[in-house]
Amino acid sequence: MDWMSPMDASFLHIEGPMTPMHIGGVSIFEGPAPPFERLEEMVARKLGRVPRYRQKVRFIPFELGRPVWVDDPHFNLPYHLRHSALPPPGSDEQLRATAARIFAQRLDRDKPLWEIWMLEGLRGSRWALLSKVHHCMVDGVSATDLMTIMFEDDLSPADGAPWEPDPEPSDVELVLRTMTRRTLNPSEQLRSVRAALRAPLTTLAQARDLARGLASASSILRPAGGTSLVGAVGPHRAWSTAHVRLSDVKQVRARLGGTVNDVVLSIVAGGLHDLLAARGEDVAERTVRALVPVSVRKPSERGTYNNRVSAMLAELPVGIADPAERLGFVRAQMDGLKQSKQAVAGDVLTSLSGFAPPMLLALGARLAARAPSLGLQTGVTNVPGPQAPLHTLGRRLLESFPFVPVIGTVRTSIAIFSYDGGLYFGVTGDYDSSKDIDVLTRGVERAMSELLAAAGKNAAADEAPASDKPLAADEPRAAGGQPAADEPRTAARAAERERAREKAQRQHAARERTSR
Repeated sequence: MDWMSPMDASFLHIEGPMTPMHIGGVSIFEGPAPPFERLEEMVARKLGRVPRYRQKVRFIPFELGRPVWVDDPHFNLPYHLRHSALPPPGSDEQLRATAARIFAQRLDRDKPLWEIWMLEGLRGSRWALLSKVHHCMVDGVSATDLMTIMFEDDLSPADGAPWEPDPEPSDVELVLRTMTRRTLNPSEQLRSVRAALRAPLTTLAQARDLARGLASASSILRPAGGTSLVGAVGPHRAWSTAHVRLSDVKQVRARLGGTVNDVVLSIVAGGLHDLLAARGEDVAERTVRALVPVSVRKPSERGTYNNRVSAMLAELPVGIADPAERLGFVRAQMDGLKQSKQAVAGDVLTSLSGFAPPMLLALGARLAARAPSLGLQTGVTNVPGPQAPLHTLGRRLLESFPFVPVIGTVRTSIAIFSYDGGLYFGVTGDYDSSKDIDVLTRGVERAMSELLAAAGKNAAADEAPASDKPLAADEPRAAGGQPAADEPRTAARAAERERAREKAQRQHAARERTSR
């Protein structure tokens, strides 16, 4: 029996009839599709490496403690593996519609919280595996670890002896074990205190980071202007996808600066611009407030299937039309957020929530999920995946598009997964209000093309001979009236980008001062 962490438990508590809290994805393979029985055999061989897949959730009576994981004595693998097919012609649009219907359905809490669907009939002799796993089991990074285990192409025999579940505890046993753990074993509550006393300098540094992060994150308490991105959410989902090449993103990064994540957030801002403009909303000088999850998982924690995430709050500049300027704004802002330690503060607060009585922890999570979004307008999750090709059942994985849930009153969530040289976008929307999210995914691909064009112009200008470049009126001239060779335009452009970056930093600092 394993107790959930406070964060894992929160994903269970915030789940509601309109907000299923599983994550997942659609992985598309080269054909032909293997026999379904081979999939069953492969998953059965690997279950010993992921024991959580044979465990279910038990809630402590009267919410005296956090939920626990126990072996499911009635575990039935065929229940979790589903088999279906698309009708002809098996288009990508049909695949997305089918996936949206499956993703909208809640997982059965009386059984282990996962499903894998084999979907046949995709155009081009392809087939797909659709996976669903509850967010309380894994975060995006550990889900990637899990995918490499479940999808790696090995034909090894089943691990170890046949599995025998531990006896399932009764409600009385759960209460007694919980009370013993919390009252007769004070070491659990004092563990963090003892660790703090052993490393006072580290603790003081964390306290400073916490204070800085809380001050920066206080901007979320400022209500944002009215927008169609937030509001009531129904039970059905829309799901759309986009794809860009990682090499293109890296080319933009090399030419225009920033990180891969900066470029991703910039093209997401371009997609949101198109979506809001198509809905008739004014986007001039406007930003969209986004929750950007950040993994705080340590290298030593790889292989541990739980949640180790925090988050930062970013303003995506949908009102900036120029792609290079938009990237500069995002880059400056993310640099400031990293220095503000928002992610550190979120991780510390999540750890401290373990000291709260579980009943209050559950109540607080539910209220937070169902209250107004307090200015949050979307979420953007970027998860790195394997860059080497994966295979399963002798078939190569071609593409893998992620799924993340919508939460509370936020109607659109965006996930990005990198795999084998590609960035794969999965956008989830509330069906009643956001059936048009294809506009957003097309806008992401358009924004990427614009950034590539801007990077190409920058590169062409850098590489052109001095005599081919237009001469500014105040540009120094060498003898004979020719431009001075030691005054390249590159320096002027770099200075202009740096001024835009400093302007964005000043705007971000001004917003934080206003929020205080």
